[in-house]
Amino acid sequence: MTYIAKSKKKGTITIGTEGTYPPFTYRDKSNKLTGFDIDIATEAAKRVGVKNRNSLKQNGQACSGLDDKRYDMVANEVGINPDRQKKYDFSDPYIVSRSVVIVKKKSHTGIKSFKDLKGKKVAQSLGSNFRQIAEDNGAQVTTVDGFDGAVNLLTSGRIDATINDSLSYLTMKKKTRPDLPIETVYEQKDAAKSAFLFRKGSGKLVDKFNQALKEMKKDGTYLKISKKKISDGRFKIMIQVIDHG
Repeated sequence: MTYIAKSKKKGTITIGTEGTYPPFTYRDKSNKLTGFDIDIATEAAKRVGVKNRNSLKQNGQACSGLDDKRYDMVANEVGINPDRQKKYDFSDPYIVSRSVVIVKKKSHTGIKSFKDLKGKKVAQSLGSNFRQIAEDNGAQVTTVDGFDGAVNLLTSGRIDATINDSLSYLTMKKKTRPDLPIETVYEQKDAAKSAFLFRKGSGKLVDKFNQALKEMKKDGTYLKISKKKISDGRFKIMIQVIDHG
């Protein structure tokens, strides 16, 4: 029986997510799990014909959770990279974004680009694309559970920098933790694509989600969710990249 057939038979699909990564996946004031990724995945699942059941996991556990069949897919702004593509199936990209290097204000670390991270202390989540960037550029990487953990180490002076998504940084600075003494010193020029992650061989399940994403963009649902969950004006540019190449 195919994954899509099994999911429809159960009537649910279990989605692994972090739940602590606004604006993509987080809990609102009523403790309800929400965010751009959650809303997109929920709507897509509805169109596929299954009800989603979210499973909160640390970001580094995303792949292992799929391997162990604890859930059927991951919705957590998972970046597409060659190593993951060898082992897992991806949906079509549903968002593109740029990585930024974040430092403590007036820290005078001399960091102005990824290359300047060589030998520097950097904190990143296990298994993230941001961690890979740090390691590729020779940083001394400390493992943390999420963006908040990295920022806490940064503001306490225990690390020199952290890398994260530009929209997550803006959300933190504008909404969740606006008083933090942090700033960006570099933004990646090339935008990175993120997609839903599935076990290899998910086949028709991936096809169904891709079709749902296309329908959502065509009928305006995608744009409606993006405006509701991500207020930063730069997101309009990102939507154009997704829709038109």
